[in-house]
Amino acid sequence: MSIVTELVTNMGHSTEQGFFGVTAIYVYMAIIVVTAFVRIRQSLKKDHH
Repeated sequence: MSIVTELVTNMGHSTEQGFFGVTAIYVYMAIIVVTAFVRIRQSLKKDHH
């Protein structure tokens, strides 16, 4: 959790490129998490049939 806090804190002090870089990291992480949940849900549906 401290890594997330440090990223957000440093994002406020960084350049415009750094701000967009940190934002891109969060978007990429969200895509990975959502994709994982979708694949888990699909796998669970397959097991029941």
